[in-house]
Amino acid sequence: MAKKDEQKHRKDVTELRERQYYLKDEHRKDAVEKRHRKGKRTARENIADLCDKDSFEEIGSLLIAAQRERKTVEELRRETPADGLICGIGKINAKEFKESSSCYILSYDYTVLAGTQGAFGHKKTDRLMALAEKANAPILFFVEGGGGRPGDVDFKHVTTGGLDLPTWFSFARLSGKIPRIALVGGYCFAGNAAIAGCADVIIATEDSSMGMGGPAMIEGGGLGHYHPKDIGPANDLYQNGVIDLLVKDEAEAVQVAKQYLSYFQGNKEKWKAQDQTTLYSILPEDRRYAYDIKKIVTTLADVDSVLELRAGFAKNMVTALIRIQGKPMGLIANSTRHLGGAIDSDAADKAARFLQLCNAFGLPVISLCDTPGFMVGPEHEQTGLIRHSSRLFLSAAALTVPLITVLVRKAYGLGAMAMAGGSFHTSFLSLAWPSAEIGGMGLEGAIKLGYKKELEAIDDLAKREERYQKLVASAYEKGKAINAAETLEFDEVIDPVDTRKRITSALSCFSINKHGNNYIDSW
Repeated sequence: MAKKDEQKHRKDVTELRERQYYLKDEHRKDAVEKRHRKGKRTARENIADLCDKDSFEEIGSLLIAAQRERKTVEELRRETPADGLICGIGKINAKEFKESSSCYILSYDYTVLAGTQGAFGHKKTDRLMALAEKANAPILFFVEGGGGRPGDVDFKHVTTGGLDLPTWFSFARLSGKIPRIALVGGYCFAGNAAIAGCADVIIATEDSSMGMGGPAMIEGGGLGHYHPKDIGPANDLYQNGVIDLLVKDEAEAVQVAKQYLSYFQGNKEKWKAQDQTTLYSILPEDRRYAYDIKKIVTTLADVDSVLELRAGFAKNMVTALIRIQGKPMGLIANSTRHLGGAIDSDAADKAARFLQLCNAFGLPVISLCDTPGFMVGPEHEQTGLIRHSSRLFLSAAALTVPLITVLVRKAYGLGAMAMAGGSFHTSFLSLAWPSAEIGGMGLEGAIKLGYKKELEAIDDLAKREERYQKLVASAYEKGKAINAAETLEFDEVIDPVDTRKRITSALSCFSINKHGNNYIDSW
């Protein structure tokens, strides 16, 4: 074996180290300082923060931009290290999930030609996708950048538009096979944005902007001149559901990415639960009052285990990743603070997409149902409500993971059935709190419709209202959980404090290995 001092003087090793020096941030101080002045981190700083210490191993590092006809090789090595795309294998959260910590990490480097996608970079991306699929390992992709790079002229003789590139197909085809996380800081346009859109989840900073076309493309198409900040600003994309998780800066984006990834890495041995008796005080005894469903979610879940997705979009539907007794699972819930918990097109789409995510990676789903049903009316039908609401039934019918429904309060009509996976009896377990009330439609509406002629026949308005309220009270008495339980439309009425115990007990009976597309191996 060669001694260390002999290794230092080997010509080939020395040449390798000299070439690798081009890759380091300290070699490119001006570019790094410019990046820092804008309050941003370099690509390598983000990767170092994301991966466990000294675990990142680079792949394809010696690539340079395909611009040999424009610059010398030495200039390209100095100015376009790694072709502006850093890729490799690293470990994330290995302290808690040693056996499932290996991940594939990619990051466009905005200090290299504005993070544009180079010809060789595409080749490297495709290679990493293939490796990640073979390894069945997650992909985390920092996608900041300006899209395609027209300046790569070395391939001009063998390609016209580069439309035969498989990069987006390579990434998209991994949907449902391995977790894929896109992180966006700053500007992200065209091809970079398309990659983000194909990911399972987009984590973006507040100062980011995203669009399928950047300023140059928009202006080139004769559509006017726009500042990058005005094209798909983060707040707008958070409200329309494009961005799943909106964070302050890149440091928070990395921490949130680690947390999101952890739900797909396995169980946690250590966990804490809140005092479940606080559930009594969160839910009002008066059925007419709204309340904060998120407080119920955080109480049911392990302490500090809730990660809500797409919180800025369709606020009448909550979708979140949680843990109960350290075990990861998904959760959907109606929020009565928005549209009274009714399900509109956006809410149905949000829940359906989330169910698909959970099903793909073997996460059981908890459904907290408190809805008067699907929204109705001409304006809602104009949003394609039939198609969107039906998608919720279709996604639920395709579930191979268990769905446990908890009827918190209102459980009316098709909307409640959709929240339960299509039917109270298609749920793996359907439970009701004593506060729950069940009906084919909203009680008030049912009375107005079913007793319309009888009520109209009462001329005295005071007596008509008195009769109406008696009918509502009678309907509520029939539909409240402890009475509705006599017909076995659902499985059991439980004390809210027993909810966690019931969930874990039911899931312990279910073998996650019964379905063939699991990511989490066991419960």
